[in-house]
Amino acid sequence: MNILIIGAAGMLGRKLTQSLVADGELGGKAISRMKLADVVAPEKPVGSSIGFDIAAVDISDPAVAARLIADRPDIIFHLAAIVSGEAELDFDKGYAINLDGTRYLLEAIRQASAKEPYCPRLVFTSSIAVFGAPFPDKISDEFFTTPRTSYGTQKAIGELLLADYSRRGFVDGVGIRMPTVCIRPGKPNKAASGFFSSILREPLVGQEAVLPVDENVRHWHVSPRSAVRFLKQAAAMDTAVLGSRRNLNMPGLSATVGEQIEALRRAAGEKAVKLIRREPDPLIIEMVDGWAKDFDASRAKSLGFAAESSFDEIIRVHIEDELGGSIGV
Repeated sequence: MNILIIGAAGMLGRKLTQSLVADGELGGKAISRMKLADVVAPEKPVGSSIGFDIAAVDISDPAVAARLIADRPDIIFHLAAIVSGEAELDFDKGYAINLDGTRYLLEAIRQASAKEPYCPRLVFTSSIAVFGAPFPDKISDEFFTTPRTSYGTQKAIGELLLADYSRRGFVDGVGIRMPTVCIRPGKPNKAASGFFSSILREPLVGQEAVLPVDENVRHWHVSPRSAVRFLKQAAAMDTAVLGSRRNLNMPGLSATVGEQIEALRRAAGEKAVKLIRREPDPLIIEMVDGWAKDFDASRAKSLGFAAESSFDEIIRVHIEDELGGSIGV
C-alpha cells in the first residue's frame, strides 16, 4: 500500500506518520511506501522498512498536486490547512491553502483518472467550524452548516467538493469534522482555539498560561490519540455505508473551561491552577462565541468511532504520550 500525507509536518501529521510506521499496515494491508509532504520538509522516520519520499511543497501552487499523486497513492490524508485564527486574519492565505489547495488536489486526481482508472481513498480533515450559531443544545448529524468564520467557510466548501468528486467516482472520500484537538503538544500555533490546550499543557510542566475567555465557555474536544485513530479508521472503513453523505461529525467531549481547570486541579493540584492568568481577548471571545459546544455524533459512533469521556482522561493521555507518564509541577 502506498500512502500520501499532505500536512505531514504538523502535529497530527507527525503523530499519524508515527502510528502508521508502528503498525506497518492499514486496514489489513502492509504499507510499502509513504510520501510525506508539507510546506516545510517533514522529518523522515528512521528504523522502518517502509520506503519514504519527503516533499517540501506549497499546495496553493497549481502544479504541486499532480506531482504529489504522480505515483498514484492508494490512500491520501489531506491534513494541510491554515488554522482558524490565521485564516481569519489573512483572508487571501486562508483561501489559497484551505480552498484552492484542496481543489487543486481533487482536480489532479480527476485528471489522473482520465488517463487511467484511479480512485484513491481521500481522508479530508474538516472541522466543527463548519457550523455556526445559533445552536441547539446538541448538534445532530442533521444540523445545517452555516459557518461564521472564513476558516469554517473554507472547510465547508471543501466538504461539498469532496462529496461531489466522490459522487462522480473520482475519489472515495471521507470527511471527518474534527473536534478541537486537546491537549496539543509542542508550541502554540495560530489557532484561536489554542488556549484550550495551553491552559493545561503549560501548567502541567510548571509554566504560566493565559486564559483569554470566561470559564463558562463550553467547547467540543478530543485528544491527539483519538484524532489519529479517527484518521486511520476513516482510511480503512467501508465507505458504502456513507452513501452520498461523505462528511461525519466525530465524537468528542463537551466541557467548559472551568471543567478543564478542575480536571487540571485533580491531576496536578492548586499550584498548577494558579499558573493560569486571566487576560480577556475581545477578538477571541467573539470568535469562540460562534463555535459549536456539544454534539450528538450518533452516526460516527454507529460506525465505530469513539473518543474520551472526561477531561481527566484527556489529561492522562497527554501525560502518557508527551510527558513520559509524569508531570513537572
